[in-house]
Amino acid sequence: MSVERAEEASATALHYYSVAPGVRLNVRSGPGTSYNLVRVLAVGAKVPVFCQTPGTTVSGPYGTTNVWDNINNGEYVSDAYVQTGSDGYIAPRCG
Repeated sequence: MSVERAEEASATALHYYSVAPGVRLNVRSGPGTSYNLVRVLAVGAKVPVFCQTPGTTVSGPYGTTNVWDNINNGEYVSDAYVQTGSDGYIAPRCG
């Protein structure tokens, strides 16, 4: 498979997940509440999940979990606020 085809395949496979209704979600620089606040997502935001990693345990609308979702380079949100349809990992572990 060529590099172009691989990039095309990964781009089309990217899925966006809804943030819990009515939530302005904090985006952190790492997988935990002690990391710096990078930005706040607007109500109704949808996010990609590039990889997931364990971090601070958080309780939210979708349960209590230590799974954090990487939504951009250096940007993480708690999976407890993202409707992935699973209590576990839905993406590869972050390297």
